Amino acid sequence: MTLWTQTEPVIKTERLDLQHISARDLLILFEDPENSSIYEDRVYTNPHRVLVDEQGPLAWRVPQVKENFALNRWFVRWIVLRATGEIIGSTSFHSAPNSEGMIEIGLGIHENFRNQGFAREALRGMWEWVLTDPEVRVLRYTVSVTNSPSIQVIRHFGFKLVGQQMDEIDGPEDIYEMTREDFLDN
Repeated sequence: MTLWTQTEPVIKTERLDLQHISARDLLILFEDPENSSIYEDRVYTNPHRVLVDEQGPLAWRVPQVKENFALNRWFVRWIVLRATGEIIGSTSFHSAPNSEGMIEIGLGIHENFRNQGFAREALRGMWEWVLTDPEVRVLRYTVSVTNSPSIQVIRHFGFKLVGQQMDEIDGPEDIYEMTREDFLDN
């Protein structure tokens, strides 16, 4: 198996399977979102058209993957509701850990599945997985200052507000961080 088709192991939480998307399938999803080959022989379906109608992080992740296939291990995972096999969202780190060991994550849940604890469950699964890598020392989550549900999710984990930044698309964003040790002690 090459980096082009390789996927990371499924991250299992109480109700979710976080299914990694291979570099090959990520590029197909971005360049030809109606191409159903990426779902063949899979245990999940995409009836809500997650990352098809709104491509979310793909515009940023695909150029990174094209430049370096190895980066894909940090990137997009489908959030699959195990009970039904439906894709209900996606999550992705923004890149590999930086030189200080900081890694940032993004997440989206389809509107039909919000306010049911899926975001919190997916984030916990992703953070527990990434912290198996000793290089990761700081977890980061940025969120629009007007996105109250996401702010509530991040505060649930005890992340600290460490600053603000201006995002080209979302406008002002709050920056939340937590150290590896604080998360593991949580």
